[in-house]
Order: sequence, then C-alpha cells, then structure tokens
Amino acid sequence: MYKIGELANMLSVSTDTLRYYEKHNLISATTRSANGYRLYNDEVLQIMQFIIRAKGVGFSLNEINDLLSIKVDKASHSCAEVKSFTEDKLQQVNQKIAELSCFKDSLQLLVNACCGGDEEATNCSILSALENVDATNQ
Repeated sequence: MYKIGELANMLSVSTDTLRYYEKHNLISATTRSANGYRLYNDEVLQIMQFIIRAKGVGFSLNEINDLLSIKVDKASHSCAEVKSFTEDKLQQVNQKIAELSCFKDSLQLLVNACCGGDEEATNCSILSALENVDATNQ
C-alpha cells in the first residue's frame, strides 16, 4: 500500500493530480490508514500509469474514462471498438494540426510583410492586415 505522496513520487506527478483524478472518479483510494491517510494499492498504480500514458498520446479525461471502462470490461468490447475510438482521436488530432498549420501560414505572411523597424506603428502592415477583413479571410 502506498500513501498519496509515495504514489505521486513513484509516478512523478503531484498529490493534487492524484486528488484531481480521484475527484473525477478515475481512481479511488483503496482504503484509509488509521490516521486518515489515503492508501493506494498496485492496481491503482497500474491505472495511473495507464492514465498517464493515455494523456501522453492526447486523450482527454473523458476519453480516458471511456478507455478505462473498456479496460475494466474487456470481454464486452472488441479491438475494433478500441481501434475506432483511437482512429477518431487521430482524426481530431490531424484536423487540429491542419488548423494550426493554417494559423502558422497566416502568421508567417504577417511576419514577412512587416519591416519590424523602430518607426511608429501608425503604418504597421500587421495591424493594417488585421484591420482589413479581406486580408485575413483568404
């Protein structure tokens, strides 16, 4: 059994992170000590490792909760279901990358159009472009 601080150190997270996940019902203390300390077992350690890995690849807490539900009841779910779930997330990430790429291209155009000199900003090309609706809706 691990106290919350011990578990947090093992996982390289804060105790607040563990409390947050507990508050959102992703984990729960196995028991409490006589002094009222939260105590966690190896199963909670493994769940937290799963959560950390899932967050590391971009899943949200709601998505992680769904994945944990599948993990707990693997016999009632198929690999195809998990793959489809993951493909949906990949599609969302690809869409976000495309949006960010558009933002990057637009910002690069603004940066390239500006001389960046020490003169007053009254004729700043970046400000002018942002004021001109047609220039930003390309």
